[in-house]
Amino acid sequence: MTFSEAPELAAIVRPGVLWLDGATVVEREPRLDGPLAAAEASVRATPPDEIAAVRTMYKRVGIDPTKRRPSSEALLRRVRKGEPLPRINSMVDVCNWCSLEFQLPYGLYDAARIAGDVVLRAGRPGESYAGIRKDEVHVGGRITLADDLGPFGNPTSDSARTMVTPLTTRALVVVFAPYEIEARHLERVVEMTAQRMQEFTGARRSE
Repeated sequence: MTFSEAPELAAIVRPGVLWLDGATVVEREPRLDGPLAAAEASVRATPPDEIAAVRTMYKRVGIDPTKRRPSSEALLRRVRKGEPLPRINSMVDVCNWCSLEFQLPYGLYDAARIAGDVVLRAGRPGESYAGIRKDEVHVGGRITLADDLGPFGNPTSDSARTMVTPLTTRALVVVFAPYEIEARHLERVVEMTAQRMQEFTGARRSE
């Protein structure tokens, strides 16, 4: 199983890729209560700087980021209104924490539900997938992750087919960073994500 990026997105998206193995996913991890509350308080006081760059990334593929918000911005808006981060399960909660703090859209996928190699590309006309707690997600012309079975993720919402559950032991994390984000900064983001995943889910980084 490999990850690649199509040429049409090479100057638009700089993806951060993290493969994880050996995870134990639980519905509620109480050790996350404190870190999540601290992250919420921090972004309410000082919003991160990456918001504009992510919005520009959307605009460069013809998407209005106000109508289809990046998942990171949607989390920020929720938290700044005084609401807490949603609690789904320990692995999703770590991803949401990182996405909120770094203000970069994250995708999280059960690797056992991915068929073949993964490519980051532009969605083709008519392509869509069943979203998580949503109706059909149309990805034509949008930044999209796809495998042998078709598209399964984008920076706004992911698919039900590859969603992480308490049965997940192997996962793929993708940070949909704008190309303008420095590679060193993205490496730090991915490394911090890997550390948090190991601490709170037991998952270890794999190649």
